[in-house]
Amino acid sequence: MKSRFIAFYFFILSFEIYSFEENPLILNILVYNTHGLPEIFISDNPKFRFPIIGSKTRNYNISLLQEDYAHHSELSSGLSKDSAVVRGVLGNTLTCPFCTGSGLTSVFNLPDNWKVEVKNEAYKTCSGWLRGANDCFAYKGFQVIKISPPGYEELYVVNTHMDAGRRDSDRASRAIQLKHIISSIEKLEGKPLIVAGDLNLKSTDRKDMALLESFKETLNLYDAFSKTEINKKWSILDYILYRPSESINFEILNVGEDESFETHEGALSDHPALFIEFEIIKN
Repeated sequence: MKSRFIAFYFFILSFEIYSFEENPLILNILVYNTHGLPEIFISDNPKFRFPIIGSKTRNYNISLLQEDYAHHSELSSGLSKDSAVVRGVLGNTLTCPFCTGSGLTSVFNLPDNWKVEVKNEAYKTCSGWLRGANDCFAYKGFQVIKISPPGYEELYVVNTHMDAGRRDSDRASRAIQLKHIISSIEKLEGKPLIVAGDLNLKSTDRKDMALLESFKETLNLYDAFSKTEINKKWSILDYILYRPSESINFEILNVGEDESFETHEGALSDHPALFIEFEIIKN
């Protein structure tokens, strides 16, 4: 396992996209691993897929994307002209010329007068250069997103992509990465929170599930898909976890897989497109 560190940094966005007069306050969030490795490593057609993926983010207030490594320009070509985009850590090609960035991209289509602050942070550990899914070639990490709707308590969203691979060393790396998230957001105790992304915790792996349960218990998180099945063709590695607060509650209106993420060539990625739609309610 190799240690690495990149300092975090902030983006602050203000929105003047469109008026939002609706009452109650409803948000929908997409969570999607885009399968965006360089073309030499994949057999499908990313130049065809990524503009379509970009266009589909227009249907969501927030899109939390992973593996946006090598085709960001194609993704951007499909976005709404009013979308705001924040990418994760991009990495340092001078110290590691074959490495990619975090692959994290968050796309925002939010109302007027909303404020968004994004902190990008890289994990300090990885497992696998030439084995174990080659995770050390990517600066994986997480984005902590603070969203402040006018008149409401701020809520926080974490977008992450964790270490892959099925070896014990890969799982040990994931355990450290979960602890990294916890330590980074522990000051947000009592705040409404959503943690989502490709955690690479396999639903059929007992040890992975033990890590997930411990993480949920530590942060008092609920699994949005606890009563919703994902199509059995997918391995379950992606999650949407949430926590209300004393002053803010999340009423889940809809949760599932957006099955429109496919074309005549097949699925737009090797992961399901997960979504959650919820009402923000003041307690």
